[in-house]
Amino acid sequence: MQTNFRNALLTVSAVLIFASCTKTNKEGKFIPKNAAIAVLVNGASLSTKLPWDDVKQNELFKQMYADTSIPAFVKLALDNPDNSGIDTKTDLLFFLQKDTIGGIGAFTGTIKDAEKFKLFTLDVTKGGVQSERDGVNYVSKYPVCVGWNKERFVYLVDAPQMNMQSAMSKDSNGMYKEKSRDIGSACKIVFDLKEDNSLAKNEKFTELVKKTGDIHFWMNSEELYKGTASMPAMAMLNISKLYEGSFTAATVNFENGKILMDAKSYAGKEMTDLYKKYGGKNIDEDMIKRLPSKDVAAVFAMSFKPEGIKEFLKLLGVEAYANMGLAFAGFSMDDFIKANKGDVLIALTDLKQKVSTDTSSAINNAKGDNIEPDIIFASSIGDKEAFNLLIKAGEKLGKDVPAGIPIAYKSDGKLFAIGNSKENIDKYFANKGSNNFDFLSKINGNPFGGYVNLQFILKAVETNFSKDSTAKVVYDASIKMWDNVYMKGGNFEGGGITQTMEINLMDKSTNSLKQLNQYLGLLSKIKMEEDKKRRTVDVNFEELNKGDIAVPVAPAVKEGN
Repeated sequence: MQTNFRNALLTVSAVLIFASCTKTNKEGKFIPKNAAIAVLVNGASLSTKLPWDDVKQNELFKQMYADTSIPAFVKLALDNPDNSGIDTKTDLLFFLQKDTIGGIGAFTGTIKDAEKFKLFTLDVTKGGVQSERDGVNYVSKYPVCVGWNKERFVYLVDAPQMNMQSAMSKDSNGMYKEKSRDIGSACKIVFDLKEDNSLAKNEKFTELVKKTGDIHFWMNSEELYKGTASMPAMAMLNISKLYEGSFTAATVNFENGKILMDAKSYAGKEMTDLYKKYGGKNIDEDMIKRLPSKDVAAVFAMSFKPEGIKEFLKLLGVEAYANMGLAFAGFSMDDFIKANKGDVLIALTDLKQKVSTDTSSAINNAKGDNIEPDIIFASSIGDKEAFNLLIKAGEKLGKDVPAGIPIAYKSDGKLFAIGNSKENIDKYFANKGSNNFDFLSKINGNPFGGYVNLQFILKAVETNFSKDSTAKVVYDASIKMWDNVYMKGGNFEGGGITQTMEINLMDKSTNSLKQLNQYLGLLSKIKMEEDKKRRTVDVNFEELNKGDIAVPVAPAVKEGN
């Protein structure tokens, strides 16, 4: 008995281990392996975090629903997405595929009610050509074709704008015309996509979809940008080295009070080798702690090996051009590399109203438009003598800077800093890393880190929005919505470069997707109302120019009155 139980346990464990280690995935079966962009939406998760009844409370939704001109089938879907026959609580896939005659876009998913889906689709493609093959129904009405069976569907649309250069051909008269696509045949190919031609066996895509995510995003840069190198402006560059074998895999999760993004970028062999050899260490926290103000609007820090710049320029085939340009400035690429240690910081602090005595600026001061931050750019120094060459080159170029633009810089042999306030630069060197900012723990431990204090920025620019009632509504909604943003990344793990972003909202207890729904709905409603007002004004001016509107004339005033 115990032996049987142990054997069963081992079998189950082996199956689970095998399943977790498998290099294939079911989601990719419906996406071409050369898709430029693919988006997987977790319908089950999103419908829980944002029920359709909440969507209906969106201001834009209400305005759309009240529009009497929208087709009946659209209103039916707005009442309840289930009326479309689509199972919105399962995975929904979107992808874009680029080809020699432009590209295609597709939306595919699971069918919940085949009869409802058929009626809905026939309304969408009214007047389209219907056909059936091997149990799959098709209806085509250019530029759209829909294919479906009892289990799944594909909506396909032609997208020639994805590759306009290839989508055009010359006719017998030498005139350019748009190439045509058999949208029905394209739809059949996508619906019957073979596994070997899909992302089902792509290990990186498998790794992506195994991660927890409300949205999974995939971008194949090589497919998206192919053909760019043949453009005349790019002919002198080995630009293809930047995107060959390059793709990005990312997840987005909507949590209570925050939006989390986790991404990994992959590159081709040459770019990967370059990064592995010259990738930076962790950001220098002491450079951030030196900032003299606690009121930080934004800070970005980076660490890299300067030698990598030279190798990168070599890879692109522009090293000679770079050296020619630097020679005019008075130093070489080798001087630049020798001068820099590889730690960089840029920070914006103390947003304040700029006071000026000239007339135009005085008007802006009264309006509150002249908001100016203290700016600091700092860099660690490798070789002091080589860095002095860079400073001399900067001084030479600085002679052309208008006198009204404040520039101050300083160096202590270990650090160089430049900014728009001499007082601030002096304080940066005097402050020996004593400011322990709360955000540091969120951005350290990586070659790149960034922080943006949205609340501080919004409060600083409040006066810019106070005079206009519409702008004030947008401002009030924004300051209630946004808190701050943390970014970090640059570590090389599992063959790719990692990046994360955390967007924090003011309301920490409500799911961020619900908050976005209300916020974006309000902004969209405001924009639609503003566009309506603008159209009304344009129509009135047009009618006035035609003489269709009678312009009232003041009655003549009699003499003596």
